[in-house]
Amino acid sequence: MLIHDIRLLHFRNYDDERVEFPPSIVVLYGKNGQGKTNLLEALYMASIGKSYRGLTDADLIHWQQQTASVILNFSRSGVMQQIKMILSKETKKELWVNETKVSRRELIGTLNEVLFSPEDLQLIKAGPALRRRFLDRELSQVSPVYCQTLLRYHRAVAQRNLLLKRMKYEKVQSLDEWDRQIASLAADIVQRRLEALHKIRLLARIIHKRLSGGEGLDIAYVQPYGDGKGKDARWYYDTLQSHLEQDRYRMSTSVGPHRDDLEFSIAGADLKKYGSQGQQRTAVLALKLSELEYMKSETGEYPVLLLDDVMSELDAGRRDYLLNHLEKQQVFVTCCDEDSFRGLKSGKRFLIQSGELMDTQTY
Repeated sequence: MLIHDIRLLHFRNYDDERVEFPPSIVVLYGKNGQGKTNLLEALYMASIGKSYRGLTDADLIHWQQQTASVILNFSRSGVMQQIKMILSKETKKELWVNETKVSRRELIGTLNEVLFSPEDLQLIKAGPALRRRFLDRELSQVSPVYCQTLLRYHRAVAQRNLLLKRMKYEKVQSLDEWDRQIASLAADIVQRRLEALHKIRLLARIIHKRLSGGEGLDIAYVQPYGDGKGKDARWYYDTLQSHLEQDRYRMSTSVGPHRDDLEFSIAGADLKKYGSQGQQRTAVLALKLSELEYMKSETGEYPVLLLDDVMSELDAGRRDYLLNHLEKQQVFVTCCDEDSFRGLKSGKRFLIQSGELMDTQTY
């Protein structure tokens, strides 16, 4: 999977910029505030249909304009394709794949990408929501069915939570219909998560041993209300019933994959509690690299890798390992310091200044 070129029109600080990319490592460097992350954001939006920094569509449009667009040409299995996004401050954004208008759900999985940002370095130390998002984004890109099931599940939980709030003040209908729907969807989601995690765990262990010199990384699936081994729909339904009074009191659903978590450990020691910063970052790096291999095993092609200003957060050894073990796929890297790439053996470098790209060197 390769991104050949992109055109940005009134996107963030880009006026009208078109650039072609090589099928290797692309280094995007320059001072802060020049547009490095904006370009990476446009690349990632073509994959998932929204900003990974939590910005609204209006925030992505140049402040002097009413609309913006991103046009990206890429190849998958050797076939050229195009993704186009049209953003507006007044109307809903439009997503197009090969001149066919699509929904965001239909877009996901068209262009597979893996993003590694500074936020990901907090994956182990942060709350469970970040770890669930990691797993859900991974699975949604390789399985449209999973993406659809997850959306249906979240809608059902939101509806149940609304009814739980109403229960405090008025008599409402039974939750049974929603409980049965949630139970069925929950069983499917957790089963798919466990299958994916089994593969990711094996890949991460291999990579982690190379990075750490032999330490054994383990990743466990954790459920505050269960044993993390996955259950059928009947078990989820019964567990929802047993937690009903608690849910009515808290006015939220306490059972289901929206409450689950991942736990990282080395030799049985919880990395969140006992791991050093270096051990935690090594584990995260191994996890992100395992994403690439997992997606390759599921789709037949390596995804495009986006590294957003993480090089300065890694020591020289991990930085060199990362850069020189990525020759199998296309990689985009942003940084301020050119010295971060002294160990780079191949690739192309672009200087970004005020929303303009300049090709400065080919390695």
